[in-house]
Formats: sequence, C-alpha cells, structure tokens
Amino acid sequence: MQGQRKSISHTMELPRQIVVGENNIEEVGKFLHGLCPNSKKVSIISGKNVKKIFGQQIDSSLKESKINSIWHLATSNLVKDTKQIQKKVKNAKTDLIIGIGGGRSVDIAKLCSFNLRKPFVSIPTSASHDGIASPFVSVRGEKPHSLVATAPLGVFVDVNVIKGAPKKLLASGCGDLMAKVTAVKDWQLGRDKKGEYYGRYSADLASMSAKILIESSPSFSKKGIDARIIVEALISAGVASCIAGSSRPCSGAEHLFSHAVDHLEFGVGLHGEKVGIGAIMISKLQGQDWKKIVKTLKNVGAPTTAKEIGLKPKVLAKALTIAQSLRPERYTILSEKKITESSALKLAKLTKVI
Repeated sequence: MQGQRKSISHTMELPRQIVVGENNIEEVGKFLHGLCPNSKKVSIISGKNVKKIFGQQIDSSLKESKINSIWHLATSNLVKDTKQIQKKVKNAKTDLIIGIGGGRSVDIAKLCSFNLRKPFVSIPTSASHDGIASPFVSVRGEKPHSLVATAPLGVFVDVNVIKGAPKKLLASGCGDLMAKVTAVKDWQLGRDKKGEYYGRYSADLASMSAKILIESSPSFSKKGIDARIIVEALISAGVASCIAGSSRPCSGAEHLFSHAVDHLEFGVGLHGEKVGIGAIMISKLQGQDWKKIVKTLKNVGAPTTAKEIGLKPKVLAKALTIAQSLRPERYTILSEKKITESSALKLAKLTKVI
C-alpha cells in the first residue's frame, strides 16, 4: 500500500530432521541414509577423544547403510586450523559433512559446509551451548566473534552420550539458556530504539527455552539435570535463531561480554559459563530479576561468580568496558549505559559475581 513502510525480508533456514533418542548412536547410518539417500561418502569432523570413544560404533553403523567415511580431526577453532581441515574436506570430495563432538567440531563442520556448499549434519556429544542446531559459528581470530554459516540439514542426538559427558558441560548449556533472558530484552531495545526487525515468534521461542530451565531447576537441584530437557531447549533456542535469520533471540550483551573475555584472556571458562555470568550482570543493568538467574544457575551447578571460572576481576571489568565495541552495530543495554572499569566492578560486586 502507498505510504506503508516496506518490511525487510530475511531467510529462515531450518533443520529438515531432528532426532533425539536414547542409546541410539548405532542408528546414525539409518538416519543419514534417510536424510540424504544419495550420500555414499561423508566427511566426519571430530576431536581425537570423540573418535576414540565413538568411532568404531559410528563407522560400523555407516557401513551397514553402505556409507563410506573419512575422519578429519579438529584440534582448535583458530581460523588457520579451520582452513586446513576445510582443504582436506574439499580434497576428499564427499557428499555430506558431519560434525561430531562438542562445540568446536560442530562449528568447524558448519563453517566447512557453508564455504564448500555441502550439506551438514550435527551430532553433538555434549550439550554445552545452543550451536548444535543454530546457523552460527564461533571463531577465533583477532577479535573472537560469531559468523553466520549454515543451519544443519539434520541433528542427531543420543541422550545417553550427552549424559556421559562431564557434568560441567551440561551446566554450561544451562548458562547459555539463561542468556536468552537478557538477549531477548536487548533485541526489544534494538526494536524500540533503532527500529530494528523484531520477530515475536522467535523471541518467544528463545524465552520459553530459558523459562523451562527456570521452572525445572528446583527439581534438577534435587534429582540432577534432565539431559533431554536441556538438549531439547538448546535445540529450540538454535531453531529460534534460524527463524529470526540472526542470532538476536539468543545473543545480546552477555555474549559480547563473553567474546570480550575471550579477546582479553582466551581459555577462561566455558562459553555457557561466561554468558551465564554475563547474564547475571546484564539483567541487573536491564532492570530484570538477576537473582532469579543466580538461583537457576546455582540449582544446576553452573558457576555464578568470576572466581569459579578463574576470571580475574580486572579482566572482567575491562571486558565489560570493551564488550560493545566488538560489535557496535548490535544495539544492547551496553549501547545505552556507558560502563567504566569502576562501574563494572561495582556492578559485579552488587550482583555478587565478585
């Protein structure tokens, strides 16, 4: 209609099939055959330990479905190392790329898939963050950041494999879920202050993933974390990003804080641990109930203080001051409240992070 503002279009790229089961790792071959019947040769990107533990089961499952596999071992997510793996995958001339493992292997497979224009399947062995079903990749370069790559064609999860991973990885996944509380609020700020596109459906889906954890956490503190609930919530959050066409529903100032910590002192804490701690402080800045986030994280055994992950107060304060500069175009609460090292330390003390 005349005079009406034209809305900007965006692409939604969603996984075609998601399987979540228990003791089903030996069905990987059937899953891949059903998903891509013409795939006869696949490249598998994983870490050394994952191949050692699951390699034989996966190879025999693929063999039963008449699929040949070539393994590529990932050692780091540095840009140069990722490029080396990509070159090997390209030379292997495979039909499909599979990422098996934690965040690193899945991210590298995702990036290779995007650059080589080959379909990609995610098979997580831990549930430490929502990257298992999202189109976004964390890379290490001069400035640690996220890139848009490709959504997985399929996601295959054996909950028993997830349960077998160290407990801190599942707790880290809970930290990444709590980040949705602050990320959605930041997205609303972007909408209100900058006229940014805001997708209510994807925002609500991300918020629901966090809400389910908040409601379930008292039970988790008594009986232990239900891995299936966390996996399904992380997949839902990843799908929310697919629907939004950006990481907006899942990543706000708390993620910028985590990237800033990586920039200043790489290797401190897991991604989900850092964004969980970031969410405590950012929610306070946003005027949200930060104590609810602390309580939820404590219930699942996730860290709520800098000391628990070896993060020095000085590094934390500096990270909060530079966080927004890592991605100035993304409007967050840190675009409005200019943080100094002194006010950062005050905020961290107020929220008992230090």
